[in-house]
Amino acid sequence: MYSSSTFPRAGFRRRIASWVYDLLIAVAVYMTAGALSFLLMYLGVHLGLFGMQGYEHFSDTVANTVWLKWPNELWKLAWVSFFFIWFWSKTGQTLGMKAWRLRVQNQDGTLISKTTGLKRLFPTLFGLGNLAVIFDRKNKLSLQDRLTSTEVVVLTLEANRGRL
Repeated sequence: MYSSSTFPRAGFRRRIASWVYDLLIAVAVYMTAGALSFLLMYLGVHLGLFGMQGYEHFSDTVANTVWLKWPNELWKLAWVSFFFIWFWSKTGQTLGMKAWRLRVQNQDGTLISKTTGLKRLFPTLFGLGNLAVIFDRKNKLSLQDRLTSTEVVVLTLEANRGRL
């Protein structure tokens, strides 16, 4: 496929610009997943599967009931994680990466696996893993790149064309 010898590795500014774009999409995914879970939980109350737990407003029930709150939060984070892992393993690009002509890949240029995508999520630390690129100007590898033997490269306009 495409290796770092074919395309240069991405620098800090381009990575952060892509991250900001993807952050907006991730927030939308999080909110959509939250709306869906809220609807399903509300249907649970409406159908009598569980009560309001002594609260007047349903949002207070969800916020203050551990067995509703934490599965709800995990559900939303799972959907955001799925967003990144699916795009990374399918094309190597999220929507933000596509806009900034970035591609995540194994260092031999092949697409990363879903397992590698999951491993990349945690050391990314909400984008803070990219700070390592500032201190590694020669190799331009982030924390998540180093820990998963991956790289983020800058594609040419022609190589960036195509479907997601």
